[in-house]
Amino acid sequence: MNLFSRSSLLRRPEPRSEESASTTAAAGTAVLPDPGLAALTGEWMIDPAHSRIGFSVRHAMVTTVRGAFLEYRSRLHFDGRNPARSRAEISLATASVDTGVEQRDAHLIGRDFLDAAKHPRMIFTSSSVQIVGKDVYRMTGDLTIKDVTRTVVLDLTYIGHVTDPFGYERVGFDGTTTINRSDWGLTYNARLAEGGAMVSERLRLQFDIAAIRMPDAD
Repeated sequence: MNLFSRSSLLRRPEPRSEESASTTAAAGTAVLPDPGLAALTGEWMIDPAHSRIGFSVRHAMVTTVRGAFLEYRSRLHFDGRNPARSRAEISLATASVDTGVEQRDAHLIGRDFLDAAKHPRMIFTSSSVQIVGKDVYRMTGDLTIKDVTRTVVLDLTYIGHVTDPFGYERVGFDGTTTINRSDWGLTYNARLAEGGAMVSERLRLQFDIAAIRMPDAD
């Protein structure tokens, strides 16, 4: 079952020319949610034990450093009737960053980068969702780091929907976006002897998410 399913309208007039054919094809295709997805509408939260919110960045121009945030809060709303009304908010603890190297983690949470003592949380809040293909969606939202808020666009791929052996309903999806860290004031860097940067300005954020339905409030 597809969380944000779609269908196409196949009927359209015969085109009178190649130009009118492409125009008519674009206008004659509609994106509609699967009515069967209405049952998935509701509140969900990310299961940290089976999810990863991470990042990767080029280091010294020749390798890639990967890390993740281990502590976060989330609130997700899925709307199976109208996917455009779906929304998400994720708040990450900046001090929970983990790259597998203690010295590097200490530098990342220090004043040169995230400054976790002064800015303990990073927050993403969605503003819109679009269906862009089969099982592929685009979520636009605001990302706040160190009190700087900028718009980002996540490309999401829907994985599936199941009920696990313990009776929990789960949905899964992967998401990714690439940002320029200097746009959020993360400008610290060192130069290499060959002239390049020690740490790339481009940072890839990765969301490997398993979400669990929250119980209805009494």
